[in-house]
Amino acid sequence: MRTESPGPQHEWLDAAAGPVVRPYTLTGGRVRPPVEGFDLVAFVLATESADPVGQPGLQPEHRRLVELARRPVAVADLAADLDLAVGVVRVLIGDLLARRLVTVHRPPAASHLPDDNILKAVVSGLRAL
Repeated sequence: MRTESPGPQHEWLDAAAGPVVRPYTLTGGRVRPPVEGFDLVAFVLATESADPVGQPGLQPEHRRLVELARRPVAVADLAADLDLAVGVVRVLIGDLLARRLVTVHRPPAASHLPDDNILKAVVSGLRAL
């Protein structure tokens, strides 16, 4: 016979996963980052002087983002590492940008990419191998 643990049971507690926190609580209900202009493939890098411990108002997820960004990492990878929705991670990164704890490096524009003819020649060369 299985006995339940004493104490109140809440729908936001899960015995297997622990407390369940809704994504909007991490962002304070915000759905857009305070700083716009970066996408999923943008790289995030913590600034050299970034010390999230001394920053009031930062959540554990903010601190984890700074630690993960000690090396360049894509926004999509950060979302996967934290197991959070990309929209939530973008809002949190925006908070860190506003505090100058991270920088975001956008991928090069399409005009800086190699010419299509060069890419076709490379593919043809690889097929010939």
